[in-house]
Amino acid sequence: MLLPAVSARGISLVAGRREGVLEIWFRGNFWEGVLDILYIYGLSGLWTHALRKRRETRNVAGVDLFNLVLDIVYHWVLTWMSLQIPGIGVLSSEAPQHMHFKYTLNDLRKNPGVNIALLVVLVLSAFLMASGAMVMERTLGSVNALFDQAKPPHFLQMHKGAYDKAALDAFATAHPEIDSWLIEDMVGYDSAAIAWARPGTTESGTLAESLIDNLFVTQNTAFDFLLDTDSAIAYPADGEAFVPVAYQQRFGLQAGDELRIRTDLGIEDFVIAGFVRDSQMASSLSSATRFLVSDADFERLGTSGGSPEIIVEYRLTDAAQASDFQAAYESDQSLPKNGQAVTGDMIRIINAISDGLVAIALMFVSLLLIAIALLNVRFVIRGTLQDEVHQICAMKAIGLPNSTISGLYLSKYSAMTLIACVIGGGLAIVASQALTSGMQASYATAPVTALTFFVPIAALATVFLVVIAICRRVLRIINRIEVVSALVHGSTLNERQTARRGKRLARRVRRSAFASYGGGDLGRRISLVDLRSEAGQWMLLPLVFLLAVVLITLPTNLLTTFQSPNFVTYMGAPESDLRLDLQFSDDLEQVREEADTAFATDSRLAQVHRFANELVETPGDEGWESMRVEVGDYSGNTIQYLRGGPPSAGEISLSVLNADRFGVDVDDAFTVRRDGSEVALTVNGVYQDITSGGQTAKMAGDAPGVVTGYIYYATAAAGQDPTVIATDYGDRFPAATVVPMREYVSQTLSYVTSALFNAALLAIVFAIGVAALITTLNLTLRLAREKRRSGILSALGFSGSELAAQLRFKGILTVVIGTLLGVVVAATLGEALVGAAISLAGLGISNLAFIPNPLLVYVAYPLLLIAVGTISAVVVSSRLRRGDTSAWLRA
Repeated sequence: MLLPAVSARGISLVAGRREGVLEIWFRGNFWEGVLDILYIYGLSGLWTHALRKRRETRNVAGVDLFNLVLDIVYHWVLTWMSLQIPGIGVLSSEAPQHMHFKYTLNDLRKNPGVNIALLVVLVLSAFLMASGAMVMERTLGSVNALFDQAKPPHFLQMHKGAYDKAALDAFATAHPEIDSWLIEDMVGYDSAAIAWARPGTTESGTLAESLIDNLFVTQNTAFDFLLDTDSAIAYPADGEAFVPVAYQQRFGLQAGDELRIRTDLGIEDFVIAGFVRDSQMASSLSSATRFLVSDADFERLGTSGGSPEIIVEYRLTDAAQASDFQAAYESDQSLPKNGQAVTGDMIRIINAISDGLVAIALMFVSLLLIAIALLNVRFVIRGTLQDEVHQICAMKAIGLPNSTISGLYLSKYSAMTLIACVIGGGLAIVASQALTSGMQASYATAPVTALTFFVPIAALATVFLVVIAICRRVLRIINRIEVVSALVHGSTLNERQTARRGKRLARRVRRSAFASYGGGDLGRRISLVDLRSEAGQWMLLPLVFLLAVVLITLPTNLLTTFQSPNFVTYMGAPESDLRLDLQFSDDLEQVREEADTAFATDSRLAQVHRFANELVETPGDEGWESMRVEVGDYSGNTIQYLRGGPPSAGEISLSVLNADRFGVDVDDAFTVRRDGSEVALTVNGVYQDITSGGQTAKMAGDAPGVVTGYIYYATAAAGQDPTVIATDYGDRFPAATVVPMREYVSQTLSYVTSALFNAALLAIVFAIGVAALITTLNLTLRLAREKRRSGILSALGFSGSELAAQLRFKGILTVVIGTLLGVVVAATLGEALVGAAISLAGLGISNLAFIPNPLLVYVAYPLLLIAVGTISAVVVSSRLRRGDTSAWLRA
């Protein structure tokens, strides 16, 4: 610590030497002014030289490189000289900037290990906060850029079957809020019917692994454009096809590859001309994807087989009216509705959810690391004030105000936090580019705007301000230090606090008296007494490991939940091994009868549930609105209900979003219109569902109204392979979509699980690194502050190995306690915390229950953290074996 000296002018810093001659000669800010003039001279010289070169060469790049380097060296030498000349910083008591700088520099040099460890934690905190903010901004910017270029609809209605074009024309005429609208014709082909080959090589394959619908379309003329990888509107020539970017990434397709489609009339060959970004169907949560072909090729595919369907799309003058427009559309019974209805906001959420989860996870990890950093800052500051209490009292005694003394210490942590924010921000730029590269390939390159700079700067500023605010709060201790008491007792406590502490320690000593010691490990008994008497100073390690457990457990629990086959219960489906979908067609009922017979006689299946998709009507603001309901037998184990239970006769169960939409709950009355007749029902259950926009319903019994399709859920008998069964039924029923449920869930949530895997891996790496770092930091500081205690114990006969064992025991015990508490917190409060965050996304999940891997998160992870803490404790405590006991006694 550098002590201030009193001069006639005021307070000036004496760094272990007398005042310099220049300080006596030139009072005030003389040399600061001189340096300013020299800096301005050097910069003006560089500017003048650059202008002269520009006049001569008309190119500013012609500036002599040697001259540029010379100017940089010139200013560096000026800066170095400014720090070396004695007396250059003449300081008044009101502006001790030079004193702050010198103290900060010397203190950073004095405790490099502690400061580096603290700096690393601050850098990681700033890095993750800035990375999360940048990923969020880049994700939204990429999605918005794609939306600006592709112009997706504000409302769309998918439909299979016949429809009345005149009714659509009349509806458009009656609604002036429609800016433009179109009907997009599509032809669907099964993934198994699409193959690819690379000319000149033996590489080839099929798209059979994909379980989503493949829709071939032509380019739209008004809006909802499919864009190539340069974000230009794609126009394929005859014989060419543009393939979705998702397939390019999944199957490794390249431009120039051949695409072959098996139709009813033979093989249709195409050349892959490029890849398209689809503002509607880019996410894995979408049930379909679109291929782009020419008009002539589309006509040929349509007459060669395939499954025709349409999308009715609308662009509104005000996008905020999409919900009201949807209600008006669904209230018109003459319009096509045999398919999913989607709003623009829903499309935006689905597109952004995967990378948005990464951003949220990064910021969540950052908040936990900031909490760890703040705990360490508090621990280090309090320890430093305790160690330097005599110097603080000396400064108080000579008249330095509390604010000046606090400023000395605050300047160090301000500088460290600022450096951490700069380094963390720089690393975040690189990391965010890597994290968003895949997303920008699927959507669009996000433009650089003011938000691109403001968002990460605001995130870093938040980290800086939070850390400095906590530092200021801790440094208030200086205001309460009593000079005489602190000089006598060597403590930051006042007389009353010292007396209370003495009484408390006396009670603890009486409870821990060694008079009752009956043998055993004396060193361990001493360690327990020490932990009890100084519990407050040992709280850091348990808290850090508690947060570390939460840090690695929650992202992993969320990942395993989304990966679990049981997650189908959040998709409005029962747990099963197989799913078969029969979409609307002219022979739907005939195919349904054949499927019923096949399932009933198949010994490979243990249980089969069949549900009909029926369109019913519900009362709304614009009149009767259409709603899709799954009708069937819900007895037994089907889906899990958030409230209530499965419907029986005269009852209906609603998804969370539908219950919120209609403002009803369990036991409330609910009216629907089926087959032209109003039916009074009672809401018997509310469940969670992320499919179909989260707006679904379930009823028991048969479907007398308009049936648009059927869904079968089957459970395989013991020893049967669901994949083989799915392949068999896919061959027997070409018009049906048959998928193993595990694969269905995996592909539907592939973007989300991939993003969560990266976030979980990052959390594990950071948690382990921070745990090792903080354990080493904490025990190193404890070792330094307990030198005198260790010297006394050594003089009493304890060996270096025994002293090392005591420190090691205390470190490992606190690590174990913190880890076990972290497991409890993660298993209880963690689920509620993550569930609340997921419910805010509006996906249809309001109460997420984790489906964890118990051995991984509650056994392997805690053991890993305990092992890291143990290794760190062993490494630090080994220093006691070779210490100088005489030096310890003099400490």
